[in-house]
Amino acid sequence: MHDFDRPFLQTARLRLRPLTEADIGPLFDIHSDPASMRYWSSPLWKDPERGRAMVARDLDPAVTNHLRLGIELTSSGKLLGTCTFFEINTQCSRAEMGYMMASHAWGQGYMQEALTAFIDHGFTELGLNRIEADTDPRNERSMKLLERLHFVKEGHFRERWVVEGEVSDAAMYGLLRRDWPGQAAPGRRS
Repeated sequence: MHDFDRPFLQTARLRLRPLTEADIGPLFDIHSDPASMRYWSSPLWKDPERGRAMVARDLDPAVTNHLRLGIELTSSGKLLGTCTFFEINTQCSRAEMGYMMASHAWGQGYMQEALTAFIDHGFTELGLNRIEADTDPRNERSMKLLERLHFVKEGHFRERWVVEGEVSDAAMYGLLRRDWPGQAAPGRRS
């Protein structure tokens, strides 16, 4: 598996790029929105400093077990969300994947476009063989997205998450490199 830098990936409508301090406000807006955070595995943000801490962690060269990229709308430069590989296990060539999109940007195909490029980058540039994702089984949009991206539901973990007293299950998905068709144009490094 390759060491990775902080890449820039370009799709038809989006640019996936490292987060910067200019993203602190938009990150807070996304993570303090009850609709965006409804099925997330942590509570709503109440403090904008959480965004500052996220950006600082991403910029820290000592942190090597995750890669998070902001999802920016090319036409406006507006940050729409993030996608992340975390718990990267180089021995097993595997990573977990998370993603978050501002609720005002839902239903326009942005996350599928972003994740297609991101997953392709994971398999081709990072040398991953397996990508895992979990989602709340009540989040039908997320499950359908993963299935469109050729992830296979591999399990159901009962009562996996507790967020502010609410207990929820997790639907576990996996995607192997050999099952990745790269059906859309992959992201290009710029």
